[in-house]
Amino acid sequence: MSNEPKDSLDRRLIPPVICYPTKTLPKPNLKLYSKARKSAKKTDEIIVPPRDAIHFRVKAGQFFRITSIEGPQVGDLNLWNSKNLREAFYTGKTRALHGSHLTKGNQLWSCFPYLRPMATIVEDTLEWYGIDSFGASVHDVIGTRCDPYTQKLLSDQNYHYCCHSNLCRALSTATGKSIDQIEMMVHDVLNVFMCTGFTRETGQYFMKATPVRPGDYLEFFAEIELLGALSTCPGGDCSVTHSNNSAVCFPLMIEIYTPDETALVNGSNNRWTSPEINSYNQTHGQ
Repeated sequence: MSNEPKDSLDRRLIPPVICYPTKTLPKPNLKLYSKARKSAKKTDEIIVPPRDAIHFRVKAGQFFRITSIEGPQVGDLNLWNSKNLREAFYTGKTRALHGSHLTKGNQLWSCFPYLRPMATIVEDTLEWYGIDSFGASVHDVIGTRCDPYTQKLLSDQNYHYCCHSNLCRALSTATGKSIDQIEMMVHDVLNVFMCTGFTRETGQYFMKATPVRPGDYLEFFAEIELLGALSTCPGGDCSVTHSNNSAVCFPLMIEIYTPDETALVNGSNNRWTSPEINSYNQTHGQ
C-alpha cells in the first residue's frame, strides 16, 4: 500500500459536485398523465411465468403496470423503440440523471444518439421504502442482469434460465430472429422491485430481500412506441442467491391501460406528443 499523504484528510473532505444538474431537464407532465390515467381502461394482461421472460408492446400514450401477484419476486426490464430497435433503454444515463434507484416522476432514457424519455414512472407503491440503513433502495439501474457468462466464469455451470437468457428468448420470439442475431440488443435493465446498494467497506453491489408483496406495482406512461421484455429473475425475492434453481420464484403480471382519446390534451388545448429525439447534430467536431 502506498504511503498516505499528510493532506489526506483535506483531500477526503473536498465536497462532491453533482455531475449532471437537472434543473434544466424537461419535466414530465405528471398532472396530465394522472388525468389521462383516470379515464384509462385495461386493454391487455400478460402473466410472466417464474424463471422466464415475456415480451409485450405498448403504444405511445398508453400506461403499463408491473405487479407482484403471488409472492415477492423481482423482475428485469428491457425496453426498445418498437419501430427502431437500435433505440434502447440506457441505464447508465438514466442513473446519471436520476440516481441509482428510480421512483415516481423519474424517466427511462434511451441510448445515443436518440437520448429521450422512453417511459415515465407514474406510480410506485414501494416509494415509501426510501434508502434503508444499509444504503439499499428499490428499482435499481446499477445491476447488469444475471447472465450465463458470469455464471460460467464463477461456477463453471451452463445456466440457461438467468435473466439475460430469458430476455434473449423473449426478444427472439418478438422479432422472429435467432438469438445469435439479437443477443447484442439485450441490454442492462431496470431491476423492478429489486432491493440493492453498494457495501460501504468494499463498494460491492449487494442485494437483499425485496420489500415487494402481492398487490405492489410499478406503473409507467409510454412516451414512445415500446417493445418491452420482462424476466422473472431466478433469484425470486433475491434474499439469498440468484441464477440457480434454489430460490422460490413467482410470476409477475403486466397490464396495459389505454386512456380516452381526448384525455391527453393539456390546458392549452394542445395534444400530448412523443418527445423528439435529441437535437445534437452528430458532427462530433468534424
